[in-house]
Amino acid sequence: MPPGIFFYPGAKIMIAVKVKGVGLDSSHNPLLLLIDQEETMVLPIGIGLGEAQAISLKLEGYVLPRPLTHDLIVSICANLGASIRQIVVNDIYEGTYYAQIYLEKDGKEIILDSRPSDGVALALASGTPLFITEKVAQHSLPFEEVLTEYCDFIIGDGEDKPLH
Repeated sequence: MPPGIFFYPGAKIMIAVKVKGVGLDSSHNPLLLLIDQEETMVLPIGIGLGEAQAISLKLEGYVLPRPLTHDLIVSICANLGASIRQIVVNDIYEGTYYAQIYLEKDGKEIILDSRPSDGVALALASGTPLFITEKVAQHSLPFEEVLTEYCDFIIGDGEDKPLH
């Protein structure tokens, strides 16, 4: 199998992704940008402003004096003896993306539903692997096309930069 693509027995094929950044769409709404390991495709997901800020802070390496919600969840899991195994953006329905958080406690797998932005923020806070399913990957865009389409916006006049 190509690098970055994983098959779990009894599960769907999943593609390893990383967070490329948080950007803005043409209406200045926050977008989470997930990119595959080979950086050939990008998946833009609309997210809320609070989640965009939390993800941006993590990407930029800021350590706040008090834990954010996602840091708190990591701490709760650790104190309860559960480990966060992976985050999977697993579905899209009527333009809304869905995600799952995979936990393990006492050898048992626990799967929790999540918004993709919360799952990604949790993955960044915990160092947990992040995946998308093949179904979700069908909604990704070629990375070079995104660069070409948004080049002026990214480089442009310096007022609005979609990548943080």
